[in-house]
Amino acid sequence: MLTKLTRDIATLSRRRWLAATAGLVLGLAAFSNAKAADDTIKVGVLHSLSGTMAISETTLKDTILFLIDEQNKKGGVLGKKLEAVVVDPASNWPLFAEKARELITKDKVSVVFGCWTSVSRKSVLPVFKELNSILFYPVQYEGEESERNVFYTGAAPNQQAIPAVDYLMKDEKVKRWVLAGTDYVYPRTTNKILEAYLKSKGVKQEDIMINYTPFGHSDWQTIVADIKKFGSAGKKTAVVSTINGDANVPFYKELGNQGIKATDIPVVAFSVGEEELAGIDTKPLLGHLAAWNYFQSIKTPENDKFIKAWQAYTKNPKRVTNDPMEAHVIGFEMWVKAVEKVKSTDADKVIDALPGIEAKNLTGGTSKMLPNHHITKPVFIGEIKANGQFDVVWKTPGLVAGDAWSKELEGSKDLIGDWVGKKCGNYNTKTNKCGGQGS
Repeated sequence: MLTKLTRDIATLSRRRWLAATAGLVLGLAAFSNAKAADDTIKVGVLHSLSGTMAISETTLKDTILFLIDEQNKKGGVLGKKLEAVVVDPASNWPLFAEKARELITKDKVSVVFGCWTSVSRKSVLPVFKELNSILFYPVQYEGEESERNVFYTGAAPNQQAIPAVDYLMKDEKVKRWVLAGTDYVYPRTTNKILEAYLKSKGVKQEDIMINYTPFGHSDWQTIVADIKKFGSAGKKTAVVSTINGDANVPFYKELGNQGIKATDIPVVAFSVGEEELAGIDTKPLLGHLAAWNYFQSIKTPENDKFIKAWQAYTKNPKRVTNDPMEAHVIGFEMWVKAVEKVKSTDADKVIDALPGIEAKNLTGGTSKMLPNHHITKPVFIGEIKANGQFDVVWKTPGLVAGDAWSKELEGSKDLIGDWVGKKCGNYNTKTNKCGGQGS
C-alpha cells in the first residue's frame, strides 16, 4: 500500500514537472516570438499578383521587397530590420479593402505601399481612415482627392494628362481628340478634366470623341475602326489613352492590324510603360507616345545606379524599370526619413512629419512632399522604340507641384489640400471653410 502511494506521488510529481516544463517552454517560445516581432518593423505590400492588373502591379511588389532588402543592408530603420508582409488582392476591388484591414489589424504593419487603379484606392480609403494607418499610392490618378492617411507619389492630372495634351496641341498640331479609357473612376474623371481643358482652348464638342471599355477588354476591331473614321475628317487626330492593364496589348495590336501608324493618329498613353511593353511585339507601338514622370532610358548617375542594383537583385539583366517603381522609390525614402525624424512608426507622428520631406528622384532632381500629400515631379513625353524603351521628345523645364484639385472643374477650382496649415484636404479658398472630407 505504501509502495503504491509512493509510486502515485512520484507519478503526480512527474506530471506536474512535465506540465510546468511545457508551460515554461511555451512561454519562452511566445516571448521569443514577441521579441522577434518587436525587433522588426512590418511593411505591408498591397499589389495585385493575379488578375487583369498583375501585368502592372507584380513588379511594384518586387520593388518594395528590393527597397526593404536595400534598407536592411544599411541596418534597417531605428535599429530594427524591416519585414515585408505581402498579400494578393487579385485585381478584386472589394478584396483590396479586406486585405488592407488584414495587414493593419492582424499583421500590425506600420505602413502600406500599394494599389494601382483608383477604384482599388477608393476601396481601401475607409479602412485607412478608420484604423488610422498610412498608404503610399504610387500611380498616376485623376486627382480630386487629398486624404490625411494617403500620400500620392504618382502624378496628378497637372503632372501628366494636361502636359501631354499641351504637347500634342502645340508640337503635333492636333485638332481632333479621342479620349479612350477603361471604364472606372480614373479615366472618367481624367477625361472630364481633359474635355473641360480642351474646350477652354477652343476645341469644339464635335472634335472630341470619348469611349470607355471594361477591364480586360479584348475585341477592339469596331472601336479602332471608329477611331480611324473619326481621324479621317482632314484634321490631325490623336488618341489620349487611359486604358489600363492587359487590355492595352490587343488595343495596340488592332491599331497595327488596321494600318494606323503613329504618324497618322498618335496615341499618348498614361498607363503604358516599360513593364507593359516587356515581352510583347512592339511593332504596332513604334512611334506612339507615353507621358510619365520617369523613363528607364533617362541617363543620370542615380538612375544608372538604381537600374544596376535592381537587375542584380532580380538576377535578370533585362529586367526593366518604370515610373510607378520610381514613385515607390521616392515614397519609401520619404517614409524612412520621416520615421527616423520622429524616431517612431506612430502613424500620427509620421503623417505630421512627412510634408516637407525631400527625396532624390531618379531623373536628377529632388522631389518634395507637399502639404496636400502630393509631391513635386518632372514631366516627360517619350516615344516608343523597337526595344520597348522610350526616346524622350519633350520635358518640363523643372519640377511640377502636384495639384490635388483640378482648376478645370467648377466644383474643384477653389479647393486646396493643406494638412499642415489648414488641417484639411478640401479647403475652400473662397469661403475659407473646410469641406470636412479629403475626397
